[in-house]
Amino acid sequence: MNLAEFIIKIESYNANVDIGLLRRAYEFSNKAHAGQRRYSGEPFVEHCLEVASILAELHMDSTTIAAGLVHDVVEDTDYTLEDIRQEFNDEIADLVDGVTKLGAVHFNSYEEQQVEYFRKMLLSMARDIRVILIKLADRLHNMRTLHYLPPEKRRRIASETREVYCPLAGRLGVNRTKIELEDLCLKYLEPEVYEELAERIKGSREEREAYIQEVVAPIREALAADGI
Repeated sequence: MNLAEFIIKIESYNANVDIGLLRRAYEFSNKAHAGQRRYSGEPFVEHCLEVASILAELHMDSTTIAAGLVHDVVEDTDYTLEDIRQEFNDEIADLVDGVTKLGAVHFNSYEEQQVEYFRKMLLSMARDIRVILIKLADRLHNMRTLHYLPPEKRRRIASETREVYCPLAGRLGVNRTKIELEDLCLKYLEPEVYEELAERIKGSREEREAYIQEVVAPIREALAADGI
């Protein structure tokens, strides 16, 4: 996704979005992450665009989308929080600060009590709920591109996602995000079950399409006979 495609997509969700702000945020992020690449080989800024795009799909405001574009700058570059504050404003800087702090928290135990404590800790750390939504968007894109990572890292990230981030998405009511995260977790943690379900869904879809064609065909023939 390039900047032009990103803007078209953003405007399709919100015609009143602040395009000037988003251009500035993209340019800042692109400059800060210059030379950095993901495991996929893509420029790092592609990840920032995808995170911002997910936030737009959630109908977030321009400030949150802009923060999504620069969410990794402090963690992964030499730029500081003060640089973001000076370039933008306190609100965007505070959102990035919250995401950076959440990223520094590491989850090591999958005991039920520990998992619940970790979820509550994340929620309490995020003074602004938009911080959690940016983190969820970040995690969703990371899960979408998980196949580029080494197998052991895939399992660790997928396990953490299933235990911590899926329930968080559910609590915040972003159910489409929750469902996609759960599907991706299943793909990497229980691949055989995932493949079996995928085949069943594919079979059901093909059966539905065949049934539709069976019903539609005589209707089309009747319409054609009447010159319609």
